Amino acid sequence: MMLYIGKRCLSTIPVMLIVAVLIFGLLYITPGDPALMIAGDQATPAVVERIRQQLGLDLPIYVRFGHWLWDVLQGDFGKSVLSGAPVSNLIAQRIQPTVSLMLATLVISVSVAVPLGVLSAWKRGSFIDRAVMILCVGGFSLPVFVTGYLLAYTFGLQLSWLPVQGYARIENGVLPWLRGIILPSLALSLVYISLIARITRATMLETMSRDYIRTARAKGVADRSLLFGHALKNAAVPIVTVVGTGVALLIGGSVVAESVFALPGLGRLTIDAIMGRDYPVIQAVVLIFSASYVLVNLIVDLLYTVFDPRISY
Repeated sequence: MMLYIGKRCLSTIPVMLIVAVLIFGLLYITPGDPALMIAGDQATPAVVERIRQQLGLDLPIYVRFGHWLWDVLQGDFGKSVLSGAPVSNLIAQRIQPTVSLMLATLVISVSVAVPLGVLSAWKRGSFIDRAVMILCVGGFSLPVFVTGYLLAYTFGLQLSWLPVQGYARIENGVLPWLRGIILPSLALSLVYISLIARITRATMLETMSRDYIRTARAKGVADRSLLFGHALKNAAVPIVTVVGTGVALLIGGSVVAESVFALPGLGRLTIDAIMGRDYPVIQAVVLIFSASYVLVNLIVDLLYTVFDPRISY
């Protein structure tokens, strides 16, 4: 098992290297001169040349990539072209809202979706099963920004229960932090719940049709023990897979949710950087999101060995 874990950890190195090359190339596959695009059409040649030197565009591309990669490995993402502040400082100021949003969404989604999927499979063909499937189809069909505006209008403007924008840092109190994060988390989790619940139902139905489940039922094993002790454990690998791959939904959806609820997170930082053509910030944020996705998939692969030890051999 340790050999398998070591191989999987080492396999992430070439993946991240390829990701780094692609992200670095963002600056150069964009049509036009990046320095001229940043400086504007009215800029003087001296200003454009200064920006080119600041971005390192006057050096050979392999030299630029080597310098950039070495700096990134030391946690130095350069300086923002717009504000002049270190990009690492900007990310440090914005990362807590995004991490809070994604973790809260993940906890809500898994806590709700897995029991819903198990219940739907157990009550297959019943009113409960049809209601859960209708909820899943509707939840997956609604865009995050539509769900966000509906939640903000209902619970923020009409009922005045929760704030509709802004973010309270967790060090200022857990309750204010929860009040500020719950609406965007609910808006983002609806799509994720729908996805996980449908996969859980399908996997549970397949698992419950196996011979060992029928044998356990014939021996008089209680439904609760049968569902959660036997069927769900053996159906866990596909469920864990969809939870991991669904992180891509969280990354994309967090950008929308942060815009709707005015959260000062990495999503808003990315949008502002794209609007201002702040390439160092764009590269840093995309690299962090990509690394997070690779890390989550690595964790998912390692969890496979917990639920099915045969995978490690």
